Amino acid sequence: MKATGIVRRVDELGRIVVPKEIRRVLHIREGEPMEIFTGREGEIILKKYSPIGDMSKYAKVLAESMAQATDHLVLISDYDQIISASGQGQEDYLGRGISDELEDIIADQELKQMDGSKKSAIKVVESRQPAEASMIIQPINSDGDAIGAVILIGSENSVNDADVKLAQVAAEFLRKQMED
Repeated sequence: MKATGIVRRVDELGRIVVPKEIRRVLHIREGEPMEIFTGREGEIILKKYSPIGDMSKYAKVLAESMAQATDHLVLISDYDQIISASGQGQEDYLGRGISDELEDIIADQELKQMDGSKKSAIKVVESRQPAEASMIIQPINSDGDAIGAVILIGSENSVNDADVKLAQVAAEFLRKQMED
């Protein structure tokens, strides 16, 4: 655990304010759900809640199946990181934080398709350069909220209409699994 030197008091309703600096660094937004854990030595541990993270088993099998069927790199993200990856280059993405660009696309809740040109290239994760590849990003929406995305990355102009439908079906499958 890393000490910040910041001390806060518990108010009469049992609340503690998480400082703005920490919220900014950890990308914690207003209204974002947090899980609360306790440690052995009396710690209170807050962790961002990811409904898709609870379904990592389904996401892994789904990504592997899609990658085999399409020969594309398949990524499944929640609103913060890539939770599942399958296909060539998967190790460069799995568990990494998503970029601000991808976060904005997910927030728009609309399918986005890129043709692989430099002008359409985006960073998928913060630690990588923009992907100059064909790409499909299908946000996963649940109860009106964008909670993640299904992403297919192929070589230039290699994604097609069937891949778009596959990404849409995968996003719908994950949405239904969360709501059940």
